[in-house]
Amino acid sequence: MAEFRIERTASLSPDAAWQRLTCWAAHSARVPLTTITVTTPPPTREGTTFVARTGLGPLTFDDVMRVVRWEPPGASPGETAAGRCRIEKRGRVVAGWSEIEVARRAGGCLVVWRGEVCPRGVPGVFRPVVTRSARWLYGRILDGLLGR
Repeated sequence: MAEFRIERTASLSPDAAWQRLTCWAAHSARVPLTTITVTTPPPTREGTTFVARTGLGPLTFDDVMRVVRWEPPGASPGETAAGRCRIEKRGRVVAGWSEIEVARRAGGCLVVWRGEVCPRGVPGVFRPVVTRSARWLYGRILDGLLGR
């Protein structure tokens, strides 16, 4: 329903940015009323699952996510290979996907976070609101994790 793309540069190395962006539990501090729990043993890899529980008191929902692509920076041939991670959202309230890419740039790295958020049951007429909200929320997460 709502696609977004966010780019940020950081003075961090690609490896340092990758570590921050893929520490799933650290995302909890950036998403209001949400706690993230990794449900598979470490390390993170394809197949890792985690759950973002959002809510207040008894009014909660779980956003179940699974890592379906896992290529840390430099994992492919060539020291400058970008890192790529794709997550699929499989919750009963929120579906969609996110892709994080971290590439080396002079003085640090470039991070691109793309995704699609599909809140179930929300009519298409609300797409612009969902898109703006997703861009704001994921931008907040990205800025916080990168220390901006």
